[in-house]
Parts: sequence; structure tokens; C-alpha cells
Amino acid sequence: MGTARSFEELWVWQQARILVRDVYSDFGIGATGNRDFGFRDQIQRAAISVMNNIAEGFERSSDTEFRRFLDIAKSSCGEVRSMYYAAEDLEYATSAITEERRSQCRRIAAGITSLRKHLKS
Repeated sequence: MGTARSFEELWVWQQARILVRDVYSDFGIGATGNRDFGFRDQIQRAAISVMNNIAEGFERSSDTEFRRFLDIAKSSCGEVRSMYYAAEDLEYATSAITEERRSQCRRIAAGITSLRKHLKS
């Protein structure tokens, strides 16, 4: 892995940005889940948290702090994944959409784990 000069160069941040776009699209105007403000707010905040914690951690002064923020980003990924199960159960999104979003989250989480390991070495 090359040395990134900015968080925008990180694959995990780029993928988290796509996840944010997709989550906002899934629960935008006209979507069934859009009317459930509490649900929509929670899943959108969790998605944004993935992206922002990667960025914030990158901008910190140490690998130790970056790893801590990556842990938070990864846990937010888990929250988004979990909420897509609820979205499916509540019929806010189709099973095809929810499985794709959970898959995105699993890929991002795996990337975060890989980046954390790289920072330890």
C-alpha cells in the first residue's frame, strides 16, 4: 500500500463516501423509510460517521489515534449493516438493496481492518 497524502486517496474513505450517497438515496424523498424520521436520521448519521471518522482519524497526529478513529468507523459500518436488516424487516427497502448495502459495509469494514493492520506494522 502506498502512502496516502490525504484521506481522499484512501480506498476505504472513497467507498464510505459512496455508501453515504447510497444510504441518502435509499431513504430520500419518496422512499418508504423517508417518513420514519428517527430511522432515517439514525442510518444517515451512522453512514456519515463511517466516512467522517476515517477522515478525522487520518488528520490526527498519530497512527494510534488514527487506529482509534478507524475502530469507530468500523463500528459505525456495523451499525449501518444492522439497520439495513431493520429496513428490510420494516419493508423500507427491498431485500436486494439491503443485501447490497450490507455487502458494501462488509467490504468497507474489511478495508478498515486491513488499514489498521498496516498502521500497526
